[in-house]
Amino acid sequence: MSMFSIFGVSGSAVSAQSQRLNVVASNLANADAVAGPDGQTYKARHILFQTEPMGGQGNAGVSVKDIVESQTPGRREYQPAHPSADGEGYVTHSNVNPVEEMVNMISASRSYQNNVEVMNTAKSLLLKTLQMGQ
Repeated sequence: MSMFSIFGVSGSAVSAQSQRLNVVASNLANADAVAGPDGQTYKARHILFQTEPMGGQGNAGVSVKDIVESQTPGRREYQPAHPSADGEGYVTHSNVNPVEEMVNMISASRSYQNNVEVMNTAKSLLLKTLQMGQ
């Protein structure tokens, strides 16, 4: 693996983690939502990653394969006076688990930071290599 391919691999990971952070932010913003813009209850979304071949020397990066909705049922709460209550008086809230989303946010943030650090280290090594040649 050449030093330059490190930037491609880490760059793809930074991009994928950035998308993951956006999905987590959307989930957290809708954690207490009762109905989404389409009138349906908001469902938590999760990112699926896949390896992506890069270059021709067996290098691989990462990309977002898909964003899927969680099929976990939403929390039901008895509130017969609520305008969104069903015939039995229950309101269905989103299925977002804020604790799980916070863990995902910390994990994505650390992965993002680690990949930025990899790129900074590779840049530093390339600069030192160039200085040796002077």
